[in-house]
Amino acid sequence: MHIFNGKGGWIEVICGPMFSGKSEELIKRIRRAQIARRRVQIFKHGIDARYDATDIVSHSQQKLPGLAVTVVTDILEMVDDRTELVAIDEGQFFTQDLVEVANKLANLGKRVIVAGLDMDYRGKPFGPMPALMCSAEYVTKQLAICMTCGDPANFTQRLTASKDQIVVGASEIYEARCRQHFEPPHEETAGPGAQAVARDG
Repeated sequence: MHIFNGKGGWIEVICGPMFSGKSEELIKRIRRAQIARRRVQIFKHGIDARYDATDIVSHSQQKLPGLAVTVVTDILEMVDDRTELVAIDEGQFFTQDLVEVANKLANLGKRVIVAGLDMDYRGKPFGPMPALMCSAEYVTKQLAICMTCGDPANFTQRLTASKDQIVVGASEIYEARCRQHFEPPHEETAGPGAQAVARDG
């Protein structure tokens, strides 16, 4: 992917199912920016404290220090004027305000990278990610490996019968699945408006 070098800001989205390497790709881009001596600030949603309370951590245990927030608009107050790159992990956990926050930061001339799940465990659009993808200059769609057949996987299969709206977990609760082997729950059993909150990575 070619990233243009200009003085203006822009938005990059890294999306896909769980276990597709989204956090690893985010960390790679952050590290490249740091090598280039860019000023970077890193954020993630505070609900995901599975591996660390504040660091962004991939399933392969790559990690970088960051700040945990639960109200996305707080990021606007926390970003330093000198910051050149704002990285946000677990974008699907935030409210729709993430779209406005990302655009405001980009309009201020900052490079904004957001990683997150684009679909929930039902195969439905997840949180603000689809709308953010429409605003982004760059969208990278990552694919995982289907745990059933080994084909490219675009879906996150939930393995438990829990109907809770928020379920944070990893391989003990979720698998990556291809289109042929993805088994979405019946709408009546998922509950009205129910949405699993999977740990991204």
